[in-house]
Amino acid sequence: MIAETEVQETMISSHPDPPEKTDIPRSAPVESQNLSVPAVEFREVHFFFDDEKVLDGVSFAVMRGEIKIILSGSGGGKSTILKLILGLFKPDEGRVLIEGEDITNYDESQLKPVRDKIGMVFQEGGLFDSLSVYDNVAYRLHDEDVPENEVEMEVRLLIRFVNLENEMDKLPNELSGGMQKRVGIARALVGNPRIILFDEPTAALDPPTAATISALIIRLRDLENVASILVTHEMDTVKYITSAYAAVSEKGEVAVKEEGENFCLSNTKILMLREGRVIFSGTNEEFVQSEDPYIQNFISGTEMEPGHNTPLN
Repeated sequence: MIAETEVQETMISSHPDPPEKTDIPRSAPVESQNLSVPAVEFREVHFFFDDEKVLDGVSFAVMRGEIKIILSGSGGGKSTILKLILGLFKPDEGRVLIEGEDITNYDESQLKPVRDKIGMVFQEGGLFDSLSVYDNVAYRLHDEDVPENEVEMEVRLLIRFVNLENEMDKLPNELSGGMQKRVGIARALVGNPRIILFDEPTAALDPPTAATISALIIRLRDLENVASILVTHEMDTVKYITSAYAAVSEKGEVAVKEEGENFCLSNTKILMLREGRVIFSGTNEEFVQSEDPYIQNFISGTEMEPGHNTPLN
């Protein structure tokens, strides 16, 4: 099993050139991207942990400007998917593609430029306890010896994006859980990644704080053209992210609004796994209307998955 700290060290070990500076982080210009190519694609992926099959022929695609929400019971394989995207695990069968590039058999040197395209937000925050908010966000830039004037410009923009300017000099233990998650998001945005992975970003947060984190994810989807994969079991988070969108007013102010009765989000989809297999793929509206008893029990919080106790999730 690969621990979260090992994933964290892998993700901060490489850093692309600093992005063009803007008021908020911005993904690569749309005109430079082939929007018909999925940002992330799994093709019939099988994965075993010891003798247990964790993923059984999983296929899906995530486009730019889209969120894929992955749901499953304990041990259902959702966290394994994140590790496969990062190249930390290799599939036993099938292919994993990032922006059309088959990374299935890449070694560590080949994975470096791939990982530079990906930001990772860890379930527990993954912050360095001895570093300030500023230095946590700046870690990858400092590791790459980026000039400090460039570091400061980018880090301040990112910290402003997550609304933590007043906490810039504080240590993680001086922050609330929600603030720590927001620092994690800011750090994940260093280098302008086009793909962001969220591992239980709203777990153990109170509803208002969870809504704040969800609003940041929505802004990245709607305003920055980021492709996101969100692993969660929080149905309130699922409902909010699949029913709200970010809009910019005439004054340039960003607001996250609830969808209207005649408005359906097409850029946020749910993928449901059970025993490593895809049992649902579609919109939240289709999900809640499913007649599958397992899905209905999951939605109500009463789902049971006997016989599964794998450490991967």
